[in-house]
Amino acid sequence: MENSGGIKASLQGRYASALFDLASEQGKVTAVEGDLEKLGEAVKASPELAALIRNPRVTREAAAAAMVNLAKLLKLSPLTQKFLGVLAGNRRLGALPDVVRAFAAIAAAQRGEVAAEVTSAHPLSAAQISALSAKLKAREGKEVKLKANVDPAILGGLVVRIGSKQIDSSIRTRLNTLANAMKG
Repeated sequence: MENSGGIKASLQGRYASALFDLASEQGKVTAVEGDLEKLGEAVKASPELAALIRNPRVTREAAAAAMVNLAKLLKLSPLTQKFLGVLAGNRRLGALPDVVRAFAAIAAAQRGEVAAEVTSAHPLSAAQISALSAKLKAREGKEVKLKANVDPAILGGLVVRIGSKQIDSSIRTRLNTLANAMKG
């Protein structure tokens, strides 16, 4: 848990840490982690939801009501529902995406895992993901939990992020480097 101290120092880290402690006491870490993943995806997929959680004009009551309805729609656990109520009551819903990331990092560190985000131009096959995971595990010395994303703009290759480290072998970056070298 080498970086969890830094995570816990931030506002969203304190919320995530408190939720993690409660979930651990109740044996519901996996359920809450799944709930938060659903919430994170919902915020990414819905510009309206993203705008709602960041809008300072939305009253605490309206935000809490919206979160209750969202929690029912996503079938979130009671602990996660109460947590959303706390965020709404404290006017901290805007921090929700960061809380989701912080909770995932704390949970992964607790399990001895490291999270890696892989971006490729085309979807990776199961065999490619497995091979990449094995190489990253050998490099990091820990179990690696991969999250694969597709971004055609990188043209080819991979961009791998592990914590604050980034390995960029994308064709877009190579072309930009070549273009800059030719200028000067």
